[in-house]
Amino acid sequence: YVPPHVNIFYCLGGITLVCFLIQFATGFAMTFYYKPTVAEAYTSVQYLMTDVSFGWLIRSVHRWSASMMVLMLILHVFRVYLTGGFKRPRELTWVTGVTMAVITVSFGVTGYSLPWDQVGYWAVKIVSGVPAAIPVVGDFMVELLRGGESVGQSTLTRFYSLHTFVM
Repeated sequence: YVPPHVNIFYCLGGITLVCFLIQFATGFAMTFYYKPTVAEAYTSVQYLMTDVSFGWLIRSVHRWSASMMVLMLILHVFRVYLTGGFKRPRELTWVTGVTMAVITVSFGVTGYSLPWDQVGYWAVKIVSGVPAAIPVVGDFMVELLRGGESVGQSTLTRFYSLHTFVM
């Protein structure tokens, strides 16, 4: 029995979870080949894409499921908002969902930089510089994110650690 008010849009949270599980599996597989150093990050990604059996598929699935996860998350948030799923007695569920949304975006930001190509480098430079606009603690936060005054090995190490271990 399926209640009449339930439709396909109620599956969006589950689809987001499936995307996360795919992310976890493919990310774990890529850790065997990725080298989180400024000198070797790009080369290790190229090696995975060209020389590892099905490495191109693993990375592509990781990348596309990340995009799909963000899209499904956005649609899920809209569905919950439009159906009033955040109202009493589900306030804690809503807060948990918003927290998970912030973590998901953080995964995306940190993962985007890991290939350490031009796009990844400049994304880190821009994103890590954003907190500088915060009065009093902004400069401290920038230095904390970057691991120093400029973007380099410390930054890549921190973003890799955040992407794989912390979140």
